[in-house]
Amino acid sequence: MDRFERFTLSIFGIARHWNKIATEEMRPYGMKGAYALYLVVLLNADEEPTAARLAEMVQRDKADVSRAIDVLQKKGIVEPHGKSRYRAPILLTEEGRALAAQVERKAGQALAIAGQGLTAEMRQAMYRALEIISENLKEICEGTMSLEDPAE
Repeated sequence: MDRFERFTLSIFGIARHWNKIATEEMRPYGMKGAYALYLVVLLNADEEPTAARLAEMVQRDKADVSRAIDVLQKKGIVEPHGKSRYRAPILLTEEGRALAAQVERKAGQALAIAGQGLTAEMRQAMYRALEIISENLKEICEGTMSLEDPAE
């Protein structure tokens, strides 16, 4: 298997299985699995993000985030603070904080099980490598990095 296949199949496999776990976790609440990420990001944010900032943080488009916020708000999980819903900080309600903490615990358990056999050094190197790959792919997409003569 060449690098492209190995990389792509590994990333797609991780995403597929992670999405399945998140979907199962969120199903009892009548929410999509993708909302698990929104909840955990909101729980751990150093700031009270607006919808626009949340979209940047979770790397999703604004329309997807807006739809998610609408669902989360109707379920009493989040509330915008201020007059303009899109520009207002998104705050977790008490119920939202409890749910987000539960989702975070479950995600931690899943990662602990999934990472069995990895040393702390391997885990640190893996995350650093993924961050570098992600940033480089972003630069390619933005046109700030060329595909000509890539380094191996």
